Parts: sequence; structure tokens; C-alpha cells
Amino acid sequence: MHTIFVCSDAVGETANTVVQATIRQFNASQVQVKRYGTIRTEDEVRSVVEEAARVGGFIAYTLVLPELREMMRQEAIRVNVNAIDIMGPMMQAFIDTFKGSPKRKVGLLYQLDEQYYQRVEAIEFTVNSDDGKDPNAMKQANIVLLGPSRTSKTPLSIYLAHKGNKVANYPLVPEVRPPATIYELEPSKVIGLTMKPDYLVRIRSERLKAVGLPFGAKYATRERVDEELAFAMKLYKELGCRIIDVSGKAIEETAGLILED
Repeated sequence: MHTIFVCSDAVGETANTVVQATIRQFNASQVQVKRYGTIRTEDEVRSVVEEAARVGGFIAYTLVLPELREMMRQEAIRVNVNAIDIMGPMMQAFIDTFKGSPKRKVGLLYQLDEQYYQRVEAIEFTVNSDDGKDPNAMKQANIVLLGPSRTSKTPLSIYLAHKGNKVANYPLVPEVRPPATIYELEPSKVIGLTMKPDYLVRIRSERLKAVGLPFGAKYATRERVDEELAFAMKLYKELGCRIIDVSGKAIEETAGLILED
């Protein structure tokens, strides 16, 4: 098992996002990520570097305070550990280009400002509107996701909510007519999710296996998947909404396609 250490003087979300995006580019099933947040002292930096040296891993770090960044650099050289500074070069480029001066204050990304409370409100709304729990909530949503089962509606909704968007999602099943509310929505805020049939059959089969249900259940047959996808595509065309094929896409990639509009 290989180990990547995420080290930060805040929560480490920035470095972790970069690390996870990198891992997905490799066949890296044997890679684990260890996060060390709220680092404040040189001793803590030294401890992480020495642990990385012991297990043969490397470090991705976001340290705002220059003395901690320098300590990380020196310690990594001392014990021959690869340490990647995620934020430092970007801050230096800002200084060199725009002649700005950084605040050198940790945790600015997560300060309890107005944006923070908007994000919390969006997450609460999205959780309460998951899986068609409250069809009427779709009118208040910024984004409405439609799609058959296992097309990433819930994880995509939560990710978008963390970006401050109120998201509602609704599962499409041929036997159930969608609520009238869906037809009243502005098409620009509705996203129809689809997936290549082979992908969806495989994902559903894995889901059946995970919950201990028979592999041959109708839910995961190609015939059923084709029926559901055809039903969904017909509805999307009726609504005039945007359609996104999520086959093989990471949640962040799909979210990026949605937010670019």
C-alpha cells in the first residue's frame, strides 16, 4: 500500500482535491491518503515528513505561513522525501505579477462569512430534496438533476451544494409519471443525466452485489436499463433541458460542465 500525505495549516481540502484528482489518472487502487490538518508548529511538520520517509510516501501540502513552508522544504530535503507545495508557487506568481501582498492567515477559505452560511443552507436544502423527497422544492432549487437510478444524482447534488447551489434531484422510473412541477421548471436549470447502457448495467450489478441481492435481478438487466434510459431521454427532449452523459466521468468533471453555464 502506497501513502500520500496531505498536510495543511487549515483542513487540507485544497491539497486533498488535487491529490484525489491525480490518483484518478492512475490505476491507483493501492494508494491511501493520510490527512494532517491544523498544523501550527515546526515539530508537527517534522513528524509528518519523518512518517512519510518511513513508509516511502510523498507529501502534498498547503501551508500559508512562510516559516512552515520553508521548514517543510528543508525537512523533505533532509530525509529525501518528495514534498509538493500546492499553494506556494501560486501565491508567488500572484506577488510577482500583481505586486500583491498575501494576508498570511490560515483557514481563510473556511471563515464564517456570508458565503459559508449560504453553503450550509444549500447543503441542508439539497439533503432535504434528495431523491424526490419534496417535488415542490424543485421550484426553489438553483439546479434540478433528473436521471435513472445510479446515474450519480445524489453525490453530484451534494458536491454542487458544497459550491453553494441549492440542488434537487428526482429519480426517473418508467412506471411513475414525473410530477407536474418538473414541466413547470425553467429548462435552463434542469439537467438530464444519462449513461451508456454497459456502464449502467455494470454499476447496478455491483450495487446488487454490495447489498446481497441476486445478480440476475431485473434492475441490472440490459433490457431494463435500455427501457429506463429511453424513458429518460424522451422526457429530456420534452422538457428541452440540457443532457449530460456521465459515463466514466468524475463527479467534479460533471459538476464543472454544469457550472460552466
